[in-house]
Amino acid sequence: MGLRAKFNLVMIAAFAIGLGVATFLAREITTDEAKRQVLNEATLIMRAGTAIRSYTQKEIGPLLSEQMSVRFLPHSVPSWSAHTVLRAVQKDYPDYSYKEAALNPTNPADRATNWEADIIAAFKRDGGLKEFVTTRDTPNGQFLAFARPFRLTDRGCLGCHSTPAAAPPTMVDLYGNGNGFGWTQGDVIGAQIVSVPMTLALTRANHSLLAFVAALSAVFLVMLIALNVLMHFFILKPMQRITTLARDVSAGKPDVPEYAVRGKDEIASLGRSFNLMHRSLQNAMRMLEN
Repeated sequence: MGLRAKFNLVMIAAFAIGLGVATFLAREITTDEAKRQVLNEATLIMRAGTAIRSYTQKEIGPLLSEQMSVRFLPHSVPSWSAHTVLRAVQKDYPDYSYKEAALNPTNPADRATNWEADIIAAFKRDGGLKEFVTTRDTPNGQFLAFARPFRLTDRGCLGCHSTPAAAPPTMVDLYGNGNGFGWTQGDVIGAQIVSVPMTLALTRANHSLLAFVAALSAVFLVMLIALNVLMHFFILKPMQRITTLARDVSAGKPDVPEYAVRGKDEIASLGRSFNLMHRSLQNAMRMLEN
């Protein structure tokens, strides 16, 4: 195996190891960045839902309070307002969802699914847990879920959710007496849950990773070609010239020229050593002839 082949094998092996390590680290970085981007989107949706709830509770609810004795108006319920507004947004972004899931909701449409119930159970287990982030795989790809708990801290809520007898009759007439009752002070009754698709962000991260690997490979290829050209003209070609001269000298050919030394590098030093050997051999031959 020639020097060029050995050099290229070592370079390729070193590059393969370096590329593997760099790809692993870059993948971790791009994936984490994709998750942060998705979490930022989920946080914006969560803040929008919370803002709608607050506006409804402070501004809309008092305006409709007098009419509640005649007819129950869901427009005064913060969760109903948040769901209604964000469902309108969801028409343009069907993969994004906002839900105020509950284990025992007044509106059966708000009942938690199995995976949502697991999130609510996590909040029940840990009273200090303020936020919960998880990912789940679905037939439509991977989704990130961002949740915050609903803890019953306002005793005024018990007026509607303790027992059917204590609740406004108009609410019972609309939703019935089988849902949304039996809530207790301090209990976790549900959670705000935002679900955001990760497919687009992960696809962009993978494209960035492929572009990084391709660019790194291109740089290595250019460097390898440049190093091979330098090796050919500054190492291999001079060594081949010295080897040819040494072979002619060993074969006893007359008038073998000296190697033309250029520069002060190792090859030039080798050429000067060859010339010294060549002169010494010529002097020895002359002495023998005399």
